[in-house]
Amino acid sequence: MFNPVNPEFWVMFAFFCFLGLLVYLGVPGQLTRALDARADMIRKELDEARRLRDEAQQLLADYQKKAREAEAEAKAIVDQARIEAEALATANRRSLAESLERRTRQAEEKIARAEAQAIGEVRAAAVDSAVAAAERVLKGKVTGATGASLIDQGIRDLKGKLN
Repeated sequence: MFNPVNPEFWVMFAFFCFLGLLVYLGVPGQLTRALDARADMIRKELDEARRLRDEAQQLLADYQKKAREAEAEAKAIVDQARIEAEALATANRRSLAESLERRTRQAEEKIARAEAQAIGEVRAAAVDSAVAAAERVLKGKVTGATGASLIDQGIRDLKGKLN
């Protein structure tokens, strides 16, 4: 087994020398430190990722809360607008009813005035007709200056009484 001419011996000897050289130069320590540094870096990245995830969850919760608040505020605005619209509709109905009542009253007053004017015109026409008839009757029965003065006096008296 131990044969200095055997190539396997020299490969084994070179291999152990190489391992010894690596241990002498401190490669396993450097390798351990490098792996530890890499593990620390990965740990920090994981911690940062957790922190970012927590922040994202917090932001999501905040935005969801703001969305709920905005939705509630929008609902309140819509409810308020509905109440104001109903109040405005009620006020408009009341205003329309008042306007209709006022116009009806004005129309009734206008009709009453027209009726009074028509009655006055009919009375004036009746007076004129009565005066004319009385004048014809008196002209036929009373003649001369006395009849004319009586007719004129009667007309003046009649007009004074009717006005």
